[in-house]
Amino acid sequence: MVRRLALRPHPEGGYYGETFRSPLRLTLPDGRVRCASTAIHYLLPAGAWSTWHRVRSDEIWHHYDGGALRLYRLGLGDVRLSAETPQATVTAGTWQAAEPEADAVLCGCTVAPGFEFADFELGSADALAGEYPDRESLIRRLGR
Repeated sequence: MVRRLALRPHPEGGYYGETFRSPLRLTLPDGRVRCASTAIHYLLPAGAWSTWHRVRSDEIWHHYDGGALRLYRLGLGDVRLSAETPQATVTAGTWQAAEPEADAVLCGCTVAPGFEFADFELGSADALAGEYPDRESLIRRLGR
């Protein structure tokens, strides 16, 4: 699937490939200029995980194929993505991580305003555990 969809390694873990970048450009209140939205394919093989990260835009996850995915959202609660529940949102600035329950999972992520790596931040397990002490075990397990 990595070759078929032309995916490449993502810094948070797993593999991704951009599938859409809107030509519509927006000027945000803070002066950043971003495209209206972006979309990617995102593959997490069995045993892999997406480490703690956040983006400065809203993100919608879509389940496409494979097993179920656990999407952890600090402060918002966790969700399970599967064929029965194929979509979940992560609001801008929310720390998130994800992992397949068992089998590999192919998802998509749509971000609006559009994703830019300048708006992407990897989390520190120590800092996040201090901020969310009730989730420390999970935070450290999914940290890098």
